[in-house]
Amino acid sequence: MNKIIDAKALKGSTRREVVIGAALVGGALTVGGCSPADILSVGTNNDFGAFGPFLKIAPDGVVTVISKHIEFGQGNHAGLAAIVSEELDADWSKVRVEQAAANTKVYMNTGMGAQGTGGSSAISNSWEQLRKVGASARAMFVQAAAAKWSVPAAEISIKDSVVSHAGSGRSAAFGELVADAAKIAPPETPVLKDPKAFTLIGSDRVRRKDAVLKSTGQARFTQDVRLPEMLTAVVAHPPRFGAIPQNFDAAKAKAVPGVIDVFSVKSGVAVVADSTWAALQGRAALSVTWDEGKAEKRGSDALAQTFRDIAAGKGDEIEWQGFDSKGAVGDLSGPDVLTAAYDFPYLAHATMEPMNCVAQVKGRKVKLTFGSQFPTLDQLNAAKIVGCLPGSVEIETLYAGGSFGRRCNFQSDYVAECVRIAKKTNGRPVKLVWTREDDQRAGYFRPLTHHAVAVRLDKDGYPAAWRHRIVTQSIMKGSPMGGGKGPEAPAVEGAMGSPYLKATPAVDAQVALPEVGVPVLWWRSVGATHTAYAMEHTIDQLARKAGKDPADYRRTLYQKAGSGRHLAVLDLLVERSGWRTPAPEGWVRGLAVHESFGSVVGQVAEVKLEDGQPPKVGRVTTVVDCGTAISPDQIAAQMEGGTCYGLSAALYGQITLIDGVVQESNFDTYRVLRMNEAPTVETHILPSTAAPSGVGEPGTPVIGPAVANAILAATGKATFSQPFVRAV
Repeated sequence: MNKIIDAKALKGSTRREVVIGAALVGGALTVGGCSPADILSVGTNNDFGAFGPFLKIAPDGVVTVISKHIEFGQGNHAGLAAIVSEELDADWSKVRVEQAAANTKVYMNTGMGAQGTGGSSAISNSWEQLRKVGASARAMFVQAAAAKWSVPAAEISIKDSVVSHAGSGRSAAFGELVADAAKIAPPETPVLKDPKAFTLIGSDRVRRKDAVLKSTGQARFTQDVRLPEMLTAVVAHPPRFGAIPQNFDAAKAKAVPGVIDVFSVKSGVAVVADSTWAALQGRAALSVTWDEGKAEKRGSDALAQTFRDIAAGKGDEIEWQGFDSKGAVGDLSGPDVLTAAYDFPYLAHATMEPMNCVAQVKGRKVKLTFGSQFPTLDQLNAAKIVGCLPGSVEIETLYAGGSFGRRCNFQSDYVAECVRIAKKTNGRPVKLVWTREDDQRAGYFRPLTHHAVAVRLDKDGYPAAWRHRIVTQSIMKGSPMGGGKGPEAPAVEGAMGSPYLKATPAVDAQVALPEVGVPVLWWRSVGATHTAYAMEHTIDQLARKAGKDPADYRRTLYQKAGSGRHLAVLDLLVERSGWRTPAPEGWVRGLAVHESFGSVVGQVAEVKLEDGQPPKVGRVTTVVDCGTAISPDQIAAQMEGGTCYGLSAALYGQITLIDGVVQESNFDTYRVLRMNEAPTVETHILPSTAAPSGVGEPGTPVIGPAVANAILAATGKATFSQPFVRAV
């Protein structure tokens, strides 16, 4: 990278910044003790108002909270705004939310060390930070009023954006005092409220701030962007992953009215036009020959068999990484041993809004306009392509129509594609459009995974020895976050640290990560999407083998493991679901409990089985312990959405490869849950004073095993592969 960065062209940058920036975009995230935040802030605006980078208060009293996290349907903007408003004692009806600019130094996710939204961390990593923002601003208004009215600050109160002094009878709205408050220095250590004094947090008043905008079509998404002289591009991607363009005939494509240019890029052949329709027609007329010398040509059945062979110790040697292992497992055969093996297919993210991006490249300046989930990565990758410092990449983040992990990958795949195209359009902005078919066939997937489990029971029917093998693809390999010590976290999370393994005296748990040419990525709740199923369905089979009730069986194991949060969730779940009472006639119940992203979720699913039909899921009782509940309404919404997303995958989800070619292309072939199939989800939130934990993902992994356990209760048969429509 040093060859393409011209220090003289980077006005205002020091030589040190250039050298470090070059190393950074080459792949290293920390260099010589200089943090990425120091580097990425180059060229960005750090000129914020009196209340800092997270808060603006206008003369009309409108309070604007700046969100460092993207809003792509999960509702975090309301929660983030509520944290500030609670400490500030602002009038909730006059609170607005604005998306932050890309600026890692200021808007870093404190749990990640970079600016990004993921891991269900938006609220949890902002909790202390935004409480201090609100408390500081409140103190500034109190001091301003005390000085103006010549009264003790301790006698001043604030409610609904009105500052008052009871003794003198004086009061003023935020708008009247904001000029004076802006002159007050914020306190170094702002005093935070006692949670017992919260009036907004935890109340039903915390509702979404974007609902009206989205309901009336005012919310701005990437497809809404219209810029002067803007072009539209689509890309012809290879049919098999790993193939590259060998040659192409652009004559027919260029003959389509509106097509401006056709050229190859790293990921395929780009067709640039003056409209989306012309670009699509041009691509359809294009003739491309692909070099498939390094392409992945195996089908998903062959890959699944390879994974099973690896778990069974057959075939080529492969490195295994251990986790949670202890004691001597010994021979796991005989009548007191349960064996189970589970297959999980590739899954698409299936976002409502397929991938898209608008890029404009002028010299060494880049402007990106789109729903950026991880601005730091997108800045790094765009800078690498253009040959500039990441701080020269401006990002305007818009709303996005879902992600579930798709919009965050280490290569910024579609963003990089758009920047490469924009480099060749002489400064004209380009909107890159991926159709749903593009994303289904050329995108990233949840990894294909296999679990093999063998458990020996003790004389009381509880696990005495547990062997667990996980075979899956690496999500982290080749990334700046890969190569660390210990097993790859996304591959084992949910199994590693499980209370069931803690309660078992002898454990042999290992994971293998074979090389496969299919690109994979985090998928909503990541590793828990398969580990929760393997652990929870195994536990029900063990309970059945031991002749014990599944809830009672779990209760004993949680007590052995000292898992108080699991126990509390289970107890409330049993109570609220009616577990001890008969299910409605024709229905059967299944139960599962799982911890992910710091939250524990338990569900009881009521399931009806009819010959030849997919399982019908009716009432789902959900209990969640997610620490302090900022917005109960949004927590319930996330549990409902996560349940439907997880049920959709468990019933129908699979990406199928035949000879390396993806067979599914849109919702006609990639079946998702329909509205008439959505269950009724009741959500109960455990009271807690702990810091908030995640809710965006923990609702997804539990429903699959809960349904499988209901099927087990009804039929006595375990379900060893997903989707269920393939198993029934």
